[in-house]
Amino acid sequence: MASPPDTSKTTKLERYNSYIRRVNSTKLMAASSKLLFRATLLVALVLIFFFTLNYPPLSDNPHHVLTHQNFLSSAFYGSGASWEKQVRHSSTPRRPNGFSVLVTGAGGFVGTHCSLALKKRGDGVLGLDNFNDYYDPSLKRARQAMLSKHQIFIVEGDLNDAPLLSKLFDMVPFTHILHLAAQAGVRYAMQNPQSYVRSNIAGFVNLLEIAKAADPQPAIVWASSSSVYGLNTENPFSELHRTDQPASLYAATKKAGEEIAHTYNHIYGLSLTGLRFFTVYGPWGRPDMAYFFFTKDILQGKPITIYQTQDDKEVARDFTYIDDVVKGCLGALDTAEKSTGSGGKKRGPAQLRIYNLGNTSPVPVGRLVGILEGLLNVKAKKHVIKMPRNGDVPYTHANVSLAYRDFGYKPSTDLATGLRRFVKWYVSYYGIQTRVKKETLKRSDQLEESD
Repeated sequence: MASPPDTSKTTKLERYNSYIRRVNSTKLMAASSKLLFRATLLVALVLIFFFTLNYPPLSDNPHHVLTHQNFLSSAFYGSGASWEKQVRHSSTPRRPNGFSVLVTGAGGFVGTHCSLALKKRGDGVLGLDNFNDYYDPSLKRARQAMLSKHQIFIVEGDLNDAPLLSKLFDMVPFTHILHLAAQAGVRYAMQNPQSYVRSNIAGFVNLLEIAKAADPQPAIVWASSSSVYGLNTENPFSELHRTDQPASLYAATKKAGEEIAHTYNHIYGLSLTGLRFFTVYGPWGRPDMAYFFFTKDILQGKPITIYQTQDDKEVARDFTYIDDVVKGCLGALDTAEKSTGSGGKKRGPAQLRIYNLGNTSPVPVGRLVGILEGLLNVKAKKHVIKMPRNGDVPYTHANVSLAYRDFGYKPSTDLATGLRRFVKWYVSYYGIQTRVKKETLKRSDQLEESD
């Protein structure tokens, strides 16, 4: 009888091959796991690096301003044909020899009004705004919607986003820049100082860097502030008065901007005109301004705080109505000479100017409140205290003779008229459904007809 075949060698071979397969499989899994771990670690490090650069730590303050660079702005946002068509269409002038103006801060108070005025006369206007939340962004979005109805497009982006700005300048040969974007507010600088440095200094420098390299270079009109006069005691404030004693960080950053403008004018031939605004007010204004939150608090029955100086004098401001400021901005643009540089190289001396844009009629804050009480038909609950050391100055008064001489600037709106127009807008925008609204609108219409 034949013996059964010996399968021990085959079994051992199969066991060995199985062992080898398990070893190789284990090695492959280990290698794959190691590769996946390294890839995950690399992605994590890249993300950490990105967010560290672009998303600084939030302030403890609930009104923290979002001034970080928008990741989508230069990398993805604005790369489509539709977006580029909107940019070009908005910035193309409709009148012979019309300007093509980049308006920074176009979603802001002054920026919105200036953009509308430029578009109305046939200039091309392209806006730029980061829509930060220093105050209610919905108000900025409402302004944006209004501009959109007039075919004014706002690019959503940050001044510090150099790739985005370069892209815009590659697409559009801007003749002018109206630079109004800034971190505003005197008191908020004590809570979030970095936002002022980033926007008012770093952002301005970044814009100037892009403009100096442009060919042709645009002429630039930009917003300084009456705050630069600081502790100056000479009145009315003249452009010849000293401005080396700022009383707030906000004022210091605006003064720094004036010195930076001088540098870029001197080295690169950029035509630069600075405008020192004096307490601008009116419809679509800023909620952080006294006339705005006074109106809100008076209607809600809340007490309002009125400051007095340390020697018991009333605080007074040279309140300037928005329409007058717009005329000043357009006058500055119209008389701005061309920059003399090309591609970052100066070819000759360039224009450098600074002007006050005020109303020339300082009004005590108590008088402002009295006008609002009459318009709203509500008695304000006043809380009078000494002015704290928060950067505010007790008195402002503009001498505008230089602006009048050079481009015919002449303010024509008194405070009572301007506040009537503001209140009419306010009760309409916020839908104040009370007898105050009806009486205010009726009174305002009657007074407007008699003006």
